[in-house]
Amino acid sequence: MPEPLTEPLRVLAVGAHPDDVEIACGGTLAALAQRGVRVGICDLTDGEPTPGSPGPEVRLQEAAEAAQILGVAVRETLDLPNRRLFDCHEARLALAKVIRRHRPDIVLGLASKTPLASPDHQQAVQLTDAAVFYARLTKWDEQFDGLPVHTVRRQVWYHLGFASLELPPSAGHFVSDISETFETKLRAIRAYRTQFPPAKDRLFRTLEAQNRYFGGSAGFEFGEVFFAAHTLGTRDFVSQVCP
Repeated sequence: MPEPLTEPLRVLAVGAHPDDVEIACGGTLAALAQRGVRVGICDLTDGEPTPGSPGPEVRLQEAAEAAQILGVAVRETLDLPNRRLFDCHEARLALAKVIRRHRPDIVLGLASKTPLASPDHQQAVQLTDAAVFYARLTKWDEQFDGLPVHTVRRQVWYHLGFASLELPPSAGHFVSDISETFETKLRAIRAYRTQFPPAKDRLFRTLEAQNRYFGGSAGFEFGEVFFAAHTLGTRDFVSQVCP
């Protein structure tokens, strides 16, 4: 029997681990959800083991709480191995099935590797790109459990990392205003109590500085930066340049 389809998502954000998406673009997802946009998250792994967590059940509870805080409609965690995540055919299929089942218009994914942090992030970059492609392939039905073909309309990358001032190459970057949802973003991240105890409060200070910098560059109090896979264009020059 084919897997049942869900109500389509407008946006699906993909992370290597629970908390990746919250840190990178949680404010944008919360702002979209507040406007009634149907958004979802897919974590490629459960993020376990980690030093501060007693096990995956606790981490998944934290992820569910964070999703509720952000207002996302759907959160899925794939059964791929943390610390051993690799871009392979089986992993590509697993994520492509999520895309086919939820049928998002936009997929958000990691933009680049994160030196000195988990190598899973770089694998997630390649894996997400491949899964977006796999989701639209015809004449390959036996690979997808009867799920219909779905073509993602736009792919956008998000920034995850604090160790460099360099922006990854792209067709163009833009800033999303999260001035009204920055505190919501922080509450969602703090839901991961096992990952961000008081000893790691430096992350929140760094994140505030980064989001203030990105937002200030565009005239906002707080912002998150995104990278387009295709050249950005406009049919309304004045509204785009001076909203």
